[in-house]
Amino acid sequence: MEGRKPAMNTEEKVSAPRKWAVAARPWALPASTMPVLFGTSLAAVFGGSGFNILRFVLALAAMILLHLGANMLSDVFDARRGLDVKVTPMSGAIIRGWLTERQVVRGSTVLIAAGSGLGIALAAMTGWELVAIGLAGIGIGLGYSWLKSRLLGDLSVFLNFGILGSLGAWFVQTRALSLLPVLWAVSMSMLVAAILHANNWRDAALDKEKGIITPAVVLGDRGSAVYYDLLIFSPFAVLLFFIAAPRIAAMPMPAMPISFFATAAALPLSFSLRRRARRRHAPGGRPDFITLDAATAQYNLLFGLLCTLAAWLSLIPGLP
Repeated sequence: MEGRKPAMNTEEKVSAPRKWAVAARPWALPASTMPVLFGTSLAAVFGGSGFNILRFVLALAAMILLHLGANMLSDVFDARRGLDVKVTPMSGAIIRGWLTERQVVRGSTVLIAAGSGLGIALAAMTGWELVAIGLAGIGIGLGYSWLKSRLLGDLSVFLNFGILGSLGAWFVQTRALSLLPVLWAVSMSMLVAAILHANNWRDAALDKEKGIITPAVVLGDRGSAVYYDLLIFSPFAVLLFFIAAPRIAAMPMPAMPISFFATAAALPLSFSLRRRARRRHAPGGRPDFITLDAATAQYNLLFGLLCTLAAWLSLIPGLP
């Protein structure tokens, strides 16, 4: 396969590390690494597994490599379909003319192969059930562009960068499957979907023109605002349910410790994001809306760190 010529020529002198960083977008990694950290913490605190640092490091490295590889592959597909037509501050290595499609495909292949290799090594250490989790994640990652164009992008990242990441990290530590890391990761998964929706909301007009069907295209501008609010505020309601419901209704599931109320510290940022989104049509508000996805990613990072901290705080004696 011959590499397509860059869509944009530039005489700007750019270092190779910066070119590849723009192609791989490492600043998006909190979306995929937080579930690994959270699932590992849940396993250590609630799974009775202890903490195996080698398996944690390998799982984290595998997730990083696979995420970066998927990012690069997604950029290639977007460039081929004419979806990348504007340079944004943190993406666009192909349309800037810094790298060819062929170079990015090769880089993506190397990263995905390396991440898959680490996953196989972990499966050999822990159990081959991990292969099923990994194959599901890799399949979603490789098919992401196709899934996104058919209204399934939000579900894809919800599963990959939340549910599957947390479950896989739990299994790596405990060598057992459990619903606990799946259910308790739902809140974080919703915020990863919020990051993608903020991106799709911004790009809705172009996506519609190119025949890409996303929730933002289907819902329109006002519906997208409601959906965004739902994604950034509902995680608190989900956590409250897991804290209260098992205690009140004696449900057959462990009650989430009250230490998870610590996530309320992220509420001010959620209201700030809502105001930012509401100013998208106001004079001077467009730049903030363009970077709403990056701001939502910071919110997801804070929320994930608070959830992880809450898991460890539950070890405090006497805390229900």
